[in-house]
Amino acid sequence: MPCLNEAETLASCIRMAQQGLQQAGVAGEILIADNGSTDGSQSIAESLNARVVAIQQKGYGEALRGGIEAALGDYIIMADSDESYDFTKIAPFIEKLQAGHDLVMGCRMPWGGGKVLPGAMPWKHFWIGNPALTLLGKIFFRTRLNDFHCGLRGFRRKAILDLHLQTTGMEFATEMIMQAVLSNLSLAEVPITLHPDGRSRPPHLRSWRDGWRHLRFMLLFAPAWIFILPAGLGLLGGLLGIALIFLKEINLANARLTIGTQVVTLFLFLFSYMALTSGFLAKLYGKTTGLLIPRDRIFSQLLALFSLERGLFIGICIMAGGISVFLHSIWIWSEAGFRNIPMEPNIQNLLLAMILIAVGFNTLLTSFLAGIISLPIAKPLRGLLQPSEDEQVINP
Repeated sequence: MPCLNEAETLASCIRMAQQGLQQAGVAGEILIADNGSTDGSQSIAESLNARVVAIQQKGYGEALRGGIEAALGDYIIMADSDESYDFTKIAPFIEKLQAGHDLVMGCRMPWGGGKVLPGAMPWKHFWIGNPALTLLGKIFFRTRLNDFHCGLRGFRRKAILDLHLQTTGMEFATEMIMQAVLSNLSLAEVPITLHPDGRSRPPHLRSWRDGWRHLRFMLLFAPAWIFILPAGLGLLGGLLGIALIFLKEINLANARLTIGTQVVTLFLFLFSYMALTSGFLAKLYGKTTGLLIPRDRIFSQLLALFSLERGLFIGICIMAGGISVFLHSIWIWSEAGFRNIPMEPNIQNLLLAMILIAVGFNTLLTSFLAGIISLPIAKPLRGLLQPSEDEQVINP
């Protein structure tokens, strides 16, 4: 149980957990990951034979990570220590874990078989926040979970440690699910009942701030949805604009599509190409840092073909094509004695030239940045170097 000043409810949660272990017929410990409580929560836990681990780094994710690393059991049941979850009902979680699942999520929502007691969840969480974030989780990560942010969950300790989770705040619980899905771990769900918490103070959770943090984190983990898919649609429209350059005009119903349409669609192509390269960099960064495990075959194949030199060559070729079209326009102008020439064909050529130059330049920058991201970095060699005078510890 992560804990930060939970003296009002901690004792009852520990007693429920003791009863839950006994009813499930399993041996286990009750571990309190204390994140700096100042209300005596530590003494309460120790008086009830719970083990207290002090987590110095602040943050919900830090408390959970510290507790997971310090735990001794093969299986871990995790939940807040505010009486909102009933620890006497942990047997179904243990059964799912013993059946071979790696992560077992609780489900509070009625459409997943759960129940939310009156006063246990604000209406905006019940009707807006949780359903919306869960729906996005289902779409982005192709999971069938009905409650993406339930705090009561069980998991195999080794399986979660092997994910090397990175976040330190509220996003930690979300990252656990997303990385578990991306790593093809076995997930299951157990219906539960959410109770009103027993604290007299406001909860640590801040609805809009923490909701946005979860949404932002989910979007960062889904570059295909926020970069690549919109870019693909935009590129189709942009290619239509390039095709229009080679036609004088097109009549669509009552609309006459000429130079104005070409300008819009060409810039759509440019913006879409920039979004596509940004999506590639996002996926590459996620793979390099371990935050994102790309599982799509197309990206893996592109990554195998990519090199800095190839990217630079392609970018230079595209820029050379644009410069050639630009010089051709200058030559036509010079043939006219640098006087007036037919405007529309020349503007079309200049537009095409500028778009090609911009695309080529963006390809060059993307290649350089991808090369930087892909550079292998050696880990610090701890213990092989002498510490500085300020770092030395003198034992009496």
